[in-house]
Amino acid sequence: MDYTNIKEKMEKSISVYNEKLSEVRAGRANPAILNKVKIDYYGTPTPISQVAGISVPEARLIVIQPWDLSVLKEIEKAILASDIGINPNNDGKVIRLAFPELTEERRKDLVKDIKKMAEEAKISIRAIRRDGIEEAKAEQKEGNITEDELKQAESEIQKLTDKSVEEIDKILDKKEKEVMSI
Repeated sequence: MDYTNIKEKMEKSISVYNEKLSEVRAGRANPAILNKVKIDYYGTPTPISQVAGISVPEARLIVIQPWDLSVLKEIEKAILASDIGINPNNDGKVIRLAFPELTEERRKDLVKDIKKMAEEAKISIRAIRRDGIEEAKAEQKEGNITEDELKQAESEIQKLTDKSVEEIDKILDKKEKEVMSI
């Protein structure tokens, strides 16, 4: 039985988890929080990164410099409408996003959110495991694989699952330490 499809799906779940984590606002300025923010650029929803330069000159500051100054107001409106929770500061040429210091309570809330995301990723991986095992059982029912091969397939799929869950736990620990130490 081929496990590459199952492995790819599990890796995709891990990368989605990593993406979600990069968008978590952990007190440090991270341009990834702007990934989901789009502006109406000549009738087309466009990511800010495609109409402006985004830089992080300081740990708690993001500077957005549009290539076309006519979109400055659109960018400001899009940031205000988004759920990133930061008020943009527009000086007519650039937009500055200043990140406030995190309180202890906010850090604990962030850790809760991160753990919740980790659990969602693990659930996704376990669903992939279940589908893989069901597929193997169907193969055995059709007579394509033997009982022993089914047991081996279940064992291999479980190993992939354990490895993926372990990877998520490592990522979670790292992010949790990062959030609590900022």
